[in-house]
Amino acid sequence: MSCSCFSFSRVQKKETSPHKELEGYSLDNIRKFSYKELQVATYNFDRSTKIGRGGFGIVYKGILKDGTQVAVKTLSVESKQGRKTYTPELDWKRRCEICIGTARGLAYLHEELEPHIVHRDIKASNILLDKDFSPKIGDFGLAKLFPDSITHISTKLAGTTGYLAPEYVLGGQLTLKADVYSFGVLVLETISGRSSSISSWGRMQKVLLEWAWELYEEGKLLELVDPDLKAYPEEEVLKYIKVAFFCTQATANRRPMMSQVVDMLSRNIKLNEKELTPPGFFQDSNENKKNVSDASTSRQISSFPPTITQVTPR
Repeated sequence: MSCSCFSFSRVQKKETSPHKELEGYSLDNIRKFSYKELQVATYNFDRSTKIGRGGFGIVYKGILKDGTQVAVKTLSVESKQGRKTYTPELDWKRRCEICIGTARGLAYLHEELEPHIVHRDIKASNILLDKDFSPKIGDFGLAKLFPDSITHISTKLAGTTGYLAPEYVLGGQLTLKADVYSFGVLVLETISGRSSSISSWGRMQKVLLEWAWELYEEGKLLELVDPDLKAYPEEEVLKYIKVAFFCTQATANRRPMMSQVVDMLSRNIKLNEKELTPPGFFQDSNENKKNVSDASTSRQISSFPPTITQVTPR
């Protein structure tokens, strides 16, 4: 995706001009912007700033740091001049299948393969969809083998900002629960249609998980739902969001195993929210930490407390 944003100053029309299409305008005041500047101006190209769409891409309203209002067009590589590109609709049924399919894939890696595998980079761009929208986990470049004989791996931090579990960032101690955390963030992205990697939600510098938890505490969770999702079963959507919160709890050993996540998402199971504790999240890649005071004590893999979901651990 590329972006364009230009600023022109109106001047008196000259009698002769080498560029007929620019008569009445001066090119002396054209200003170029970095992608980061445009990203900040449009709150990471948030849907609320969208003001138009054409064959070339989407146009967003942006506000620069000096207060200047600008229109920013994003140009899609796939777009054809004068033609609209086809974007398949991700209805609630498809989003459910993506979440459950990804959970099953992780459960296979974590619990069925020998030795077990921790992926370390579960994120939206590493979940590939086939023609039927069935998810496939891809890019195992950061994956680590995880034999039953060990409780954690001490390793150099790797992964993507916005998906990293707090105990992994704080102490470099990797367990399977780091993937569970990343999956929880992925579920929130799937439901909201928003990215977790940029701190810009609610017109405040907040990561997606932080904003979602605030909505939970305020009893406004449905405000998280993607506005493009026109029809959906509210109770089921709320359950999926809460499952994401169980997966992203600050204390690693309170997170479920992925097989339990599959059960929570696919079966009619009542969640015990009294057992839910706040998530761990970071304000930015510089490790501005929030709600992680007890995260560093979580070092070992442990069974998920059965009282949370009323599911018998496998």
